[in-house]
Amino acid sequence: MSIGKYEIFHTVVELGSLTKASEALNISQSGVSHAIASLEKELGFSLLTRNKAGIRLTVNGERMLFYIRDILTLSKKMLQEAGEIKGLEIGTVRIGTFSSITVEWLPGILKKFKDQYPHIKVDVMEGKQEEISLWISQGVIDFGFLMLPAADLEVLHLKRETFCCVVPENHRLGGEKAIKTNALKDEKLILQNSTLKIIHNIFKPNKYFPETAFRLDDEQAIISMVKNSLGVAILPEIALHNLPDGVKKIPLSGERAISSIGIGSISFKNLSPAAEKFIAASTLWLNENIT
Repeated sequence: MSIGKYEIFHTVVELGSLTKASEALNISQSGVSHAIASLEKELGFSLLTRNKAGIRLTVNGERMLFYIRDILTLSKKMLQEAGEIKGLEIGTVRIGTFSSITVEWLPGILKKFKDQYPHIKVDVMEGKQEEISLWISQGVIDFGFLMLPAADLEVLHLKRETFCCVVPENHRLGGEKAIKTNALKDEKLILQNSTLKIIHNIFKPNKYFPETAFRLDDEQAIISMVKNSLGVAILPEIALHNLPDGVKKIPLSGERAISSIGIGSISFKNLSPAAEKFIAASTLWLNENIT
């Protein structure tokens, strides 16, 4: 059974369409259909169902996808190892990241990495914490930057991260050097969806949780609402560089207000050489640029 059929099947599943897979792989749609039909014939059962809404995996197709992803990962790793033996630095690394990392860290890391390994392709997918964890577990990406802890993943700690309270400049707490959570009892909070679990853990010792005014995804939208006195926000410090006039960030006090940013993967031992090199470049850049 050829690796080419595996790749075609995997692409069809990832894109959810024979037509999109045909365009992505630069082969005819009939060629895609033939490869899937040939694979199904060799295995002896259907892998996909097709209707007007698109394609879906059969139960047996879901079972086979698990192994096919492993085979494609091992094939990619083997080719990259072969390239290293021949003195070439080749391959593709697929990473997941969230918006703050994309803005504050990723440009510098990518510059360092591409200067050293110009022939390794980097695919970047930006999403929420839950999405990044799902992409890792499904094998869509090699690893991802995450706020830790991250359940069911191997993790590499990169940096301790303080959570801060963001308040309007004229707020009653604006003059504080640090804010205790009990000082926020009567405040309306504007929270980021991806950090809700961490924030609830910060308030856990108080046995109460302040009223939530809004729950949003975008940090800049949250900060804009604070600026317009619609509430106070709690965000990780990495999201609070270059704050606009009219708002202030004040660290939250207490051990629970300190989290960690790291890298999550299914298994660091099974990463491709390209992915290992990207992680090494990331940690080196952080050591050189982030205190």
